[in-house]
Amino acid sequence: MSDGKGPLAGIRVLELAGLAPGPFAGMMLADHGAEVLRVDRVAAVTDAPRRDVMDRGKRTIGLDLKSPAGVEAFKTLAANADVVIEVFRPGVAERLGIGPADLHAVNERLVYGRMTGWGQDGPLAPRAGHDIDYIAVSGVLSMLGREGERPTPPINIVGDFAGGGLMLAYGILLALFERERTGRGRVIDAAMVDGAAAMVAMFYQAVQSGLWGPRGTNLLDTGAPMYDTYETADGGYMAVGALEPQFWAEMLAKMGLSDLPDRDDRANWPVIRERLAAAFRGRTRAEWEAVFEGSDACVSPVLSMAEAARHPHNEARGAFVEVDGVTQPAPVPRLLGAGRSDLAPATRLLDLDPWGLDDTTATALREAGTLA
Repeated sequence: MSDGKGPLAGIRVLELAGLAPGPFAGMMLADHGAEVLRVDRVAAVTDAPRRDVMDRGKRTIGLDLKSPAGVEAFKTLAANADVVIEVFRPGVAERLGIGPADLHAVNERLVYGRMTGWGQDGPLAPRAGHDIDYIAVSGVLSMLGREGERPTPPINIVGDFAGGGLMLAYGILLALFERERTGRGRVIDAAMVDGAAAMVAMFYQAVQSGLWGPRGTNLLDTGAPMYDTYETADGGYMAVGALEPQFWAEMLAKMGLSDLPDRDDRANWPVIRERLAAAFRGRTRAEWEAVFEGSDACVSPVLSMAEAARHPHNEARGAFVEVDGVTQPAPVPRLLGAGRSDLAPATRLLDLDPWGLDDTTATALREAGTLA
């Protein structure tokens, strides 16, 4: 719910309810001032605010899109909107009568953002899938994990959120920018499989040129001892990213290790890793944090999510906020000097008149069970 602050103030977004990547894209827009109206099923709307983090700053209504009256009401909302976020399988929105052509007939300036796992076309387009499937087919999953072990999915970050929700939000901003020149909206086909592949664009050339080898044997995928995690005496972990020689030298000096073999010779990596592992097991995580405090060794504690919110650096930057008792990341990226939108949990939108539905029409739809 925009309070007039942020660069997207005045932009209205209709977000069709869906799984996490869609609401995440809507959250990114709401965080920067867009007025986001989540359109859910009638039965899903209750008096209580929606406390899902990704619904912060939004309003919500329920609408029966399987009824002609509900479809007409949605078209009215779309006629007064700037953006629609749609996350159905290809063809579903068209069958409901709210596809791009249907809505552009009432609002040619509308940006219609579509997000799916496989995209709007191609052999897999109508098939079901999840993040793990999309990053598997994109090639990303084959790169993740330790040497000699199965590929390890990084929860659902790469496909759903980075390749899906974030790419959709980016596409919406591109289309809104273009609309300033053309006066017309555009349809966005944001596919998680495409977005996931884009996340590792740098590595495609590296693999093809032979600079990147099998999973878990490379500089950034736990193959190298100078870029890995190490267990401490109390069961915690320290993350080491001492790639550059000067950072590596500082780390070894802090740890009191002066006789390690040459790290530029890969044959020495196993021995170096064993020595580092033994050294890190000699002290607790807190003790190592004290050792590396204020240094450029690129060594950091592996914090839990609860600890991250309390870390002095994150506290100083206000990187986390508390909304309705829930600690969560603050809006990003930061636009210095811009106001911050209201991050309160999503609540019901009772006045739809600014969206084109007057009180008489809205009352009739509510009484018919079409609108909640």
